[in-house]
Amino acid sequence: MSKSNIKLQEIQSNLNAPKTLENKFGGYKYRSAESILEALKPHLEKHQATLTLSDEIVEVGGRVYVKATATFRTDDQIISTTAFAREAESKKGMDDAQVTGACSSYARKYALNGLFCIDDTKDADATETHGKTEPVSKPAPTAAAKPTPKPADDMVNTIVTVMRAQTTLSDLEAKMDKAKGTPYGTNPLILAAYTETKNNIK
Repeated sequence: MSKSNIKLQEIQSNLNAPKTLENKFGGYKYRSAESILEALKPHLEKHQATLTLSDEIVEVGGRVYVKATATFRTDDQIISTTAFAREAESKKGMDDAQVTGACSSYARKYALNGLFCIDDTKDADATETHGKTEPVSKPAPTAAAKPTPKPADDMVNTIVTVMRAQTTLSDLEAKMDKAKGTPYGTNPLILAAYTETKNNIK
């Protein structure tokens, strides 16, 4: 194992990036890309490593995505992961630049999750309002409410991140087989991540 992989493994094992932010509408805790970066800085300094983030606008299936890349650098190696987030056509209260910026932050967070093995599968966007504009008191339901389904973009990003984290063909094939059992198994982003990771392993 290279020195870079050893350093990355140590950071993955010791990094603590708690969910310190709260979505008032959804009532859940979450972490942002900024909070992950703040938690990473002491570890990067300790291991004399650097981290850079970059974005690229790509079109997949006629839709515009922000492709974020997180790159971990040491003296002897560069290790990168990517993640995608789809730009909404519009979002209430945001201009075009703000929509792209929010999409970038979201994609960067998932790229960081993949690179540093941060489990974020239960997170949602900080700005998600769940269709509400303000808290509203409602009568107690007569039956247990069903959980809100995970947004498609969240699930696709999660699967892409898992795909890119695989280091053996057998593990990659197992993850792909599992993905095919979901409604997202033919998603072009997932297929692209599978193909790219397979080529890298070879």
